[in-house]
Amino acid sequence: MSAQLVTRQDRGRVRLLVLNDPERRNPLSDPMMEALLAELEAAENSEARAVVISGAGKAFSAGADLDFLRHVRNRSAEENLAHSRRLRDLFLRVYTFPKPTIAAVNGPAVAGGAGLAAACDLVVMDGEARIGFTEVKLGFVAALVGVLLVRAVGEKHARELLLTGDLVDAPTAFRMGLANRVAAPGTSVEEAVAWAEQLAGNSPTSLALTKELLASYYGMGLEDALRYAAAGGAWIRQSEDLKEGLEAFFARRKPSF
Repeated sequence: MSAQLVTRQDRGRVRLLVLNDPERRNPLSDPMMEALLAELEAAENSEARAVVISGAGKAFSAGADLDFLRHVRNRSAEENLAHSRRLRDLFLRVYTFPKPTIAAVNGPAVAGGAGLAAACDLVVMDGEARIGFTEVKLGFVAALVGVLLVRAVGEKHARELLLTGDLVDAPTAFRMGLANRVAAPGTSVEEAVAWAEQLAGNSPTSLALTKELLASYYGMGLEDALRYAAAGGAWIRQSEDLKEGLEAFFARRKPSF
């Protein structure tokens, strides 16, 4: 196993994080999850304005590692709960990360690996990649990833993906709303980084608040959501980013956030 399970590369204002266990197709093992969480913490506290997550080698992530599958039935209830909570913590961290996140799905993204992609704000999928939630084919339940999937694609598409357990190709994932863009084969990372750099030019304060609002709306009733949105919309008007944005707008120059 590689000693550095997640590699880091800064490309301008974008931080590229690569799952780095290619021989095993980048499974979300406990060490991999801990390494990715640590890198996300470092990225939040860095000058990076956006994060791209991809996989080394031919796969994005195969989900559970083989060692986990071999021994899962022998683990205690407490051990399995601890593992599920680590995966929950990772998905929640990615979903609520204050900077834009883009998954560059460079190859197969399966089960938990597909859930990691779904947790990101945006997904750029290689034209030859496949993605899916195969848990039911093994007797598992895609419990955690199901929460993210319903938010990403709606209930009917989520039912199709979760009940069949089938892997779908990039055009199908795009049609369902699981992928935002389909890249030419071999270019998903470069396209994702370029898109992330574009997002990095926007106000970081506005991006963070927009993400917070979007994450909160889903469980709210209409009046509560509008009330929360009104407070957020009022607060941002006092921000330094808005001051700079308006000054730049009226001066007909590019803002410097």
